[in-house]
Amino acid sequence: MFKKILVAVDGSKSALNALEMAIGLQKYTDAEIYLLCVFKHHSLFEASLSMVRPSELQIPDQALSEYAREVVEQAKQFALEKGAVKVRGFVKGGRPSKTIVNFAREKDIDLIVLGAHGTHTDKDGMLLGSVSHRVASLAKRPTMIV
Repeated sequence: MFKKILVAVDGSKSALNALEMAIGLQKYTDAEIYLLCVFKHHSLFEASLSMVRPSELQIPDQALSEYAREVVEQAKQFALEKGAVKVRGFVKGGRPSKTIVNFAREKDIDLIVLGAHGTHTDKDGMLLGSVSHRVASLAKRPTMIV
C-alpha cells in the first residue's frame, strides 16, 4: 500500500505526533519514512534589515539550515527509539507548504503525514494550521493530518 511516507517535522509536539502515526503505519506496510524539515529562505537584504547586529555576520539561511538539520536528526533518533527501521532525513529551504508538496512529487511519496497546528478560534475549537491546510489542498496524493 504505502512504500514511502513523508513526515514534515519542525520540532513541535504536533510533528512528533505525526511521526508516531507514520511509525505505526510503517509496522504494517514496511514503508520507508522520509523526514523533511523546511526552513524559510531569507535574503541578505532581509538579514541587513535586522535591528540586531551580531559581531560575526551569519547568513540567516546558514543558521536556519543548521537548526533544521538538528530538528531532522532529533526526529530520526525519536523514530528509531520508537521502533522505526527505515528512516531518511532531508532539509530544504523555501515556502513550507509548496516545498513539502514539491518534495513529495519529486520523491514519489505515497502518503504525506503532517501535524495539525491549531488555534482555538472557531466554534469547534480547532482550525488547521496554515501549512497543513495548504499541503492538504495542494497535494495530489493522500495526506494525513494528525
